[in-house]
Amino acid sequence: MLKILNAPEAAQRKLGVVLSYVNIFVSTILTLVYTPFFLRALGQSEFGLYSLASSVIGYLAILDLGFGNAVTVYTAKYVSSGEVERMHKLHGTIFSVYLVMSAVIVLAGAALLANLHAIFGAKLSASEMGEIRIMLMLLTANLAISFPFSIYSSILTAHENFVFIKLIGIFRTIALPLAAVPALLLGYKAIAIVIIATAVNLICVAADFIYCKRKVSPVISVRNFDAPTLKQIFGYSFFIFLGIVVDQVNWNVDNFILGAVAGATAVSTYAVASTINATFVTLSLTISGVMLPKIAKMVSANSTDSELSAEFIKIGRLQFYVIFFIASLLVIFGREFIVLWAGANYEISYAIALILVLPVSVPLIQNLGLAVLQAKNKVKFRSIAAFCVTLVNIAISIPLAKAYGGVGAACGTAFAITLLNICVMNIYYARVIGLDIAKFWRNIGAMVVKFAPAIAVSLAINYVLGLHGVSFLLICGGLYSAMFVLSAYFWAMNDYERAIFGGIAAKIRRRA
Repeated sequence: MLKILNAPEAAQRKLGVVLSYVNIFVSTILTLVYTPFFLRALGQSEFGLYSLASSVIGYLAILDLGFGNAVTVYTAKYVSSGEVERMHKLHGTIFSVYLVMSAVIVLAGAALLANLHAIFGAKLSASEMGEIRIMLMLLTANLAISFPFSIYSSILTAHENFVFIKLIGIFRTIALPLAAVPALLLGYKAIAIVIIATAVNLICVAADFIYCKRKVSPVISVRNFDAPTLKQIFGYSFFIFLGIVVDQVNWNVDNFILGAVAGATAVSTYAVASTINATFVTLSLTISGVMLPKIAKMVSANSTDSELSAEFIKIGRLQFYVIFFIASLLVIFGREFIVLWAGANYEISYAIALILVLPVSVPLIQNLGLAVLQAKNKVKFRSIAAFCVTLVNIAISIPLAKAYGGVGAACGTAFAITLLNICVMNIYYARVIGLDIAKFWRNIGAMVVKFAPAIAVSLAINYVLGLHGVSFLLICGGLYSAMFVLSAYFWAMNDYERAIFGGIAAKIRRRA
């Protein structure tokens, strides 16, 4: 274990990706087993309350102001250039700001609780209001306590200690359901789940703190606060922060709107679709999430646009295989899966999931572009454009949610995603950042064509056999998966990708 934790940077990136997929695999298995039990143990209304509280408290998390990303980028640059004193000032300044933000979180949480009835009182019962009040108090305290210590995770990321970070992620994935199941069996409800989630989070925060102190030994003190450093970092992080605000609003505003205009049940059906959508986001960040320090170093070393474009296309192709595979699974088998998994009451979640997942698939395969923007300090345009699009999202989602419930709210969000990430950002990447977007889409387009026969055959078999239930998922899903892998290996993959696939297959054979 110690050997793995002390692996060199290149190995850390590779192991980080592998452990991320291990985490996703474990998370997927636990989700398949745990979520149906979770939904039925809590009930639709209680699950809706839990989802609503989680989405509301997410707005307080944006008080990070983008500083976490700034710590990662600038620490990586200072480590590369050997500027130790500037790094100490950076860490002391951000830690001081985080302490202030913790106090702001407490005040914001108190203000939210004071106005809770005015926001949700029209659609939530008195008992539901009491429960959500307690959950928000717990989540606010959790966030306020853990906020200052998040700097240690950013420092570990900058130093490319991905193995430890991903192992903590796996622990977080496993610990919550393992602790929650006994509580639910004993009859406890959403409040108990929030208590367990808080405990797990604080354990992970403490682990980051202890490991970072021993491994990196950063010098972090409020006495190193430096106003010029804050001004410099804020100039970078403000637009990161604006982007975080936009993403937080786009992914959580629908729950907020539905809670206000439709009630807890509508929130619960939307939350099931959001769970599926969140898997796509996690998958896209698996590879690109470990690439930010490398991209920052490439930009610092004055890498050319063609070199950055080559990296952008290489990572985008790898992400495409995973995201397109799961998106196509959702299209072909999603309805039957959701009914079996969550229950017939959640069938509408299939339509909501499709509306969210299909447009978001495009920015997910281009996620490395965001790392390039951040490393080049070029996030201003995207953040401003995203903010404007978010206002449009809110404006159209409210009437759509009133008229069509979760489907209407999802349509508003899908429109915002398409306008910003598919239309606006591809033009910006090409004309301003210098990425070869035309070549990127030629690569992706050629790959899509290679998988069309597998999709067509699966749809035809489904239509002819008319299977339903578990047999439908196992037979047709297994057949489609086999055709997808064969199509990928023999038609779509280049030599680099086949080498990766062959290496993974060889390791699996050796361990079998």
